[in-house]
Amino acid sequence: MKLEYIDELISKMEKASLTELSYKDGEVDIKLKRDSMNEQRNTGAPVSAAPQQPQPAQSTEPAPQEEGKVIKAPMVGTFYKASSPEAEAYVKVGDKVDNSTVVCILEAMKLFNEIQAEISGEIVEILVEDGEMVEYDQPLFRVR
Repeated sequence: MKLEYIDELISKMEKASLTELSYKDGEVDIKLKRDSMNEQRNTGAPVSAAPQQPQPAQSTEPAPQEEGKVIKAPMVGTFYKASSPEAEAYVKVGDKVDNSTVVCILEAMKLFNEIQAEISGEIVEILVEDGEMVEYDQPLFRVR
């Protein structure tokens, strides 16, 4: 199964405001589930497109203080800074990266996906913690 198809399922799940989605086809069995803690914090109502829109607006307010480009998550998953707990991080603040530099791993449904920088520059900030769940298009690294 191609990663683009999984991204499409996630997108459709978000557009329909679903909290869970299951898909089975032969040996492929996919189960997607949204974090229910976020829904409970929003007065118990299901998450819809309207409550999600203010979040990006809030995150752009500090933008004048922040410089550079951002490496964003290409998918939903768990962020790992290294290939294993004992391994050294792929990148640290101050490291130079280019388009093909692997900067982290995102785990989604037991698949470990190496994420490339896709931009050139120097890592000036790591915006997420190791083991943290990240959303699609969430900023992961700031690059100058």
